[in-house]
Amino acid sequence: MGNQILLVAAVAALLSTTTGAQQPAESQKLTGNATLGKQLYLDYSCWACHGYNAQTGNGARLLPPRFTERQFMLYLRAPRTRQMPAYTAKVLSDADAAHIYAYILSLPREPQLKDVPLLNQLPK
Repeated sequence: MGNQILLVAAVAALLSTTTGAQQPAESQKLTGNATLGKQLYLDYSCWACHGYNAQTGNGARLLPPRFTERQFMLYLRAPRTRQMPAYTAKVLSDADAAHIYAYILSLPREPQLKDVPLLNQLPK
């Protein structure tokens, strides 16, 4: 029983780190193609650090999105961390970056805390 409560608390803590993230506006018009972006995500080995679902690697979680498409491109060009290489326009075009961004946004999101049945069973 005690281990189950600890497990539920750990899951709740993990999920709660994503609930306050800023999401791009729903009306934001994307210029990329998610189908092309999927192949680029694989070809450029984004999955190696960010995971196949953009949430589970050693690198930063890409979902929920914290950047607009333009901010994403700017970050790719000059990341604020040494762990991620800079992808200059010679390496990755703006169009390809937009495709990757569209692919990331097409991935399924984690459930909201209120939608996790086990968490709803905890005493309040």
